[in-house]
Amino acid sequence: MIIPVLLFALGLVCLIKGGDWFVDGAAGIATRFNMPQILVGATVVSIGTTLPEVMVSASSALSGHGEIAYGNAIGSIICNTALIAAITIAVRPAAVDRSTLVVPTFFFFAAATFYCAVAYVSGEFSRTTGIILLVIFVIYMVITVRSALKSDSGQEATTGNDSDSAEKEKPFWLLIVLMIVGAAMIAVGADLLVDNGTLIAAALGVPESVIALTFVALGTSLPEFVTAITSLRKGVGALSLGNVIGANLFNLVLVSGMASALSPFEVPVGKRIGSLPASFVIDIPLMFAVMAFVTIPALIRGKLSRIQGIILLAMYVIFIAFQFA
Repeated sequence: MIIPVLLFALGLVCLIKGGDWFVDGAAGIATRFNMPQILVGATVVSIGTTLPEVMVSASSALSGHGEIAYGNAIGSIICNTALIAAITIAVRPAAVDRSTLVVPTFFFFAAATFYCAVAYVSGEFSRTTGIILLVIFVIYMVITVRSALKSDSGQEATTGNDSDSAEKEKPFWLLIVLMIVGAAMIAVGADLLVDNGTLIAAALGVPESVIALTFVALGTSLPEFVTAITSLRKGVGALSLGNVIGANLFNLVLVSGMASALSPFEVPVGKRIGSLPASFVIDIPLMFAVMAFVTIPALIRGKLSRIQGIILLAMYVIFIAFQFA
């Protein structure tokens, strides 16, 4: 039992550090070719911070562990919102730019509605479902890139900073190495996480979906957690909310889409409440609830309150307690 736990932890380290190096290398290369900063952030960095979830879910689906792919997507959304965003809201509530939240919020709830309809009606995620989710991802990225390019006009001259200079000073070959090694570490970390996560689940006598909803989801959400803490330190807590909403959308359309397109899987039964899988009664409704609890007040009032963060944290504690009850 000790060895699987150590390898599981090693997998987390590989995911985190690999993701960090991949983003540094990719962002550095993009900067070398004078891509607008805002475009780099909307594409390279956003996808880079979601790569751990993508690799874990794809790897688990291909190895026949659909429970982990399913649980990781929903669990990461709940973790991102009710733990990571909740911490930043509880510690330092901030005003938010409502205009920047409209598009990702709309896409999230549209994708979540489709995702859940598929789960409730068919009970499985087919290759067609995965392709549709990936198409939604492409449409969202096209809209985001076009919006980023428009808003960047006239800003490029004022957005140069020391971090850009530092990236440009790194040798081009080093940026390539960082990206390649980072991607390799993410792949290795994903395999370690999935393989040893299933062993830990078996040893503890709990369903794989529970491990995915809790430990795996928390581990793959660490890039978002680092972003949240950094945002707090710099006094821009609202930045974390945008990152969380974007990451949650990617968990549905990119992570789940990639996993089911590569290897279709059924909705795991795991725990039951009455005759229904627990995910139908608890996990999916909670996913909608925590996102609505954060985004609707933000869109209406343009700000977040400390009580929202505290309530979200309480909901996350209850959710975790239920999973291991």
